[in-house]
Amino acid sequence: MLIINADDWGRSVAETDAALKCIRLGTVSSVTAMMFMDDSVRAAAVARDQCVPTGLHLNLAEPFRDAGVEPRLRNAQRRLVDYLASSRLASLVYHPGLQRDFRHSVAAQLDEFRRLYGREPTHVDGHRHQHLCANVLLSDLIPSGSKVRKTFFFWPGEKGLINRAARGLVNRYLGSRYQVTDYFFALSQCLGRSRLQRVLDLGTAADVELMAHPVKAPEFDLLSSEPFLTAISGLQLGSFASLHEQGRGPSDGRQSQR
Repeated sequence: MLIINADDWGRSVAETDAALKCIRLGTVSSVTAMMFMDDSVRAAAVARDQCVPTGLHLNLAEPFRDAGVEPRLRNAQRRLVDYLASSRLASLVYHPGLQRDFRHSVAAQLDEFRRLYGREPTHVDGHRHQHLCANVLLSDLIPSGSKVRKTFFFWPGEKGLINRAARGLVNRYLGSRYQVTDYFFALSQCLGRSRLQRVLDLGTAADVELMAHPVKAPEFDLLSSEPFLTAISGLQLGSFASLHEQGRGPSDGRQSQR
């Protein structure tokens, strides 16, 4: 199964509408929504009306823009944003002094999703992948058993051995606690035909997530092109809602070690 997931649903009107155009074309099969942002409320109404499979795009990387956010939550979010932006390594270090803020922000976003969508998210991923930061993972802020985005897969030669080994360790941990796909790629890294075809080929026998940002012109142009529609025409497109429903157990991340 191939999951083409558009991130940043609800972050702005432009991002929501670009993803919606691709949903109607049949080239986006899932979205993840941001809470407390410019278009969060309208985007939720659109998703409910159009029956769009929607997960939570957990945001620990940007201030909330909704004017109605209460001051305690707004201040907690600001502290998290400042900390995670302070260093490239900040997300790898558990910060005990900010754990209350992490817990408050994650819980508030989950609660807001349930309020706007009237259900649980199909899955959880993170804005700038901060759902994988140490304070979130080591404190189990995402409920165990949830469907969660894993780290990027790279073939040998695309990244160094240490980088790939570290990603493999993270994926094994994720696979032990959550339901994950077999592979995860970014469309922005697959704009070349050969790599894109290699990724699509995996979708014939494995569960593959392809992350997209349709508001970006190169990605929208690809997603709305006839060659792309032709390339995915023989694949089963789906969402995290149907992940592992075919009797397969959750992936343990071993594929990422190849």
